[in-house]
Amino acid sequence: MKQADVNRAVARATGETVSTIKRLGFLLAEPAEISDPEAEELGPLVIDWDEVDLCRREDVEEAAHHAPAVA
Repeated sequence: MKQADVNRAVARATGETVSTIKRLGFLLAEPAEISDPEAEELGPLVIDWDEVDLCRREDVEEAAHHAPAVA
């Protein structure tokens, strides 16, 4: 799989633009490397998309709460 294919697949799965995914630098995992998906420390190159989504929703709710009332 080429890097462009990875970027497009991740963009489709996350709803982000391909340029955002390219900037974030997603890579295919090396099958020979063993990683623990249950590890508490995910590391600096891992994004918890559920946490990002939660933060985005909280930001939207907070902005709506502080928006002036329309008469």
